Amino acid sequence: MTSILRRALPTVLAAALGVVATAALAQNKIVIGYQLPLSGDNSQYGTLFKNSATLALDDFNKAGRLKGSTVEIRYEDSKSDAKEGVNIAKKFSDDAAIVGVLGDFNSTVSMAAGQVYAQQKVPQLSQTASHPDFLKISDWQFRNITTMEIESPFIARWLAENGLKKYAVVAIQNDWGLSAVKAFTDAAKAAGTQITSTEFFNPGNRDFRSIITKQSRDKPDAIVMFMFYEEGASFLQQRTQLGVKTPIYGASSMYAPKLIELAGPSANGVKFPTTFVASNPAPKVKAFVDEYKKHYSAEPSMFAAQAFDATNIMLDAIVAAGPNPTRQKVRDALAATKGFPGVTGDTTFDPKTREPSKGLTRMEVNAGAFTVVAK
Repeated sequence: MTSILRRALPTVLAAALGVVATAALAQNKIVIGYQLPLSGDNSQYGTLFKNSATLALDDFNKAGRLKGSTVEIRYEDSKSDAKEGVNIAKKFSDDAAIVGVLGDFNSTVSMAAGQVYAQQKVPQLSQTASHPDFLKISDWQFRNITTMEIESPFIARWLAENGLKKYAVVAIQNDWGLSAVKAFTDAAKAAGTQITSTEFFNPGNRDFRSIITKQSRDKPDAIVMFMFYEEGASFLQQRTQLGVKTPIYGASSMYAPKLIELAGPSANGVKFPTTFVASNPAPKVKAFVDEYKKHYSAEPSMFAAQAFDATNIMLDAIVAAGPNPTRQKVRDALAATKGFPGVTGDTTFDPKTREPSKGLTRMEVNAGAFTVVAK
């Protein structure tokens, strides 16, 4: 061996060992589970969630916020079915690599799966489960969406401020719809206003003519809708066809570009609150909207924004949990979330209830576009 080679060998070996060590560190994977509907009647929401989670995760890993580690998301299709949700919860809980779980979409599936996560002590953060009982399951449940206990009274106050005193209510027959109607009815009655009628419909129903005709006979000042944009578009079209001009208010679940696309001019005048406004010029909102459009050729809805923030909140908790996050550390980091700056506003979890505090914005469909309004 020449003297030159003898001098170079340690350097070569050190470099080689460094490469091996770097490769080993780079292979360190931290895993999040995401259960969401990717097939079935609610698959459009699951697609939005996956789109947003992918954007958030790509940005996170590119930024290198976890030195030597990357985060991976494993997706499982719950089909918006409670049994599937429970099966996924068992699968994720048995996977020791998973330190936290996102999802599910609706409250029914989220709560069914939540029973498993509570028993197995897996932190669960839902982007949209707004039923009051979801967080009551255990200290391991979180959500970053306002509940209907906050949103429904917000709508009731809005109606009263606009001088409207008699309301017909129509809602989807599920856990979310029932909780939304109860919170609205309680707030409306406390304000001294009147509910002329309340009608529920089964998920998937698209024919509202009999409900519209029946409720219109009572001559309410407004019709209040607790449903999603698919049913909402059908309701609005049929209201126009029947010549009913009663003002319409709805829940934030109506806020989706598809509502206007499907309902057309029938959507004009509809009012509802939201935590997300795509036209918000704030840099972080604009960056998210631009990135989403670039990748998916569509404007993100409130649901997409909720998932983007939920994913980032979970990733932030993983960073806060340290270089070797455990389920307990991630849960505690989630609980300590305070003033997280998201595209749906700043999120802080109440230290006792874990309920998120968020502001709501008033929105109206005006001339075929979503517009922020004062009244």
